[in-house]
Amino acid sequence: MEVTALSSPDFTTLLLAWREGDNHAAEQITELVYAELRQRAKNYLAGEHGYQTLSATALVNETFVRLIGGAQVEWQCRAHFFVVASNAMRRILIDAARHRQVRNNGDQRWVEEAANSLSPANFLNRKIDLLSLDEALNDLALIDPRAAQVVELRYFGGLTEQEIADVLGVSLATVKRDWASAKTWLYGRMKSDTNANSNTA
Repeated sequence: MEVTALSSPDFTTLLLAWREGDNHAAEQITELVYAELRQRAKNYLAGEHGYQTLSATALVNETFVRLIGGAQVEWQCRAHFFVVASNAMRRILIDAARHRQVRNNGDQRWVEEAANSLSPANFLNRKIDLLSLDEALNDLALIDPRAAQVVELRYFGGLTEQEIADVLGVSLATVKRDWASAKTWLYGRMKSDTNANSNTA
């Protein structure tokens, strides 16, 4: 497997130094991961997700502001960084979606035609309502926390299935199974919510 900045053995050492208050370690981490996280963000935003209110640079910059300038994080290891960074990106994207919803007078819906034409296998590759996804993902986390984390790391963090397996300490087959089952559950939940909203409209 390709060794990236985030998979470097030195990365965990730097995280532990950062946890102890070493600002130079924080600067080194930024240098190591900025370009890689920016590429992940660029790939996400350049896909069919359709959220163009944020640039890749703005998304990564805001992520680092939250990681470095926010509350002190008790960094544990490389895997912990992945989890926290992915969660930060999720929160930023959700905040942007919520702002866009207000600006558009609430017109931020998962289009019913898309819901009816897509399948569980591909719906997360298309533009969907991030607010609805966030709500459904929170509910999934109550039922299957690991599957919800797989979605967060894959969808918001841009990790590959193998990277997620390494981060969570499970097999690649387990990640594939969780990813497939989570998409099926989320698809059913969001489509059901869309149909319910249509019936009450």
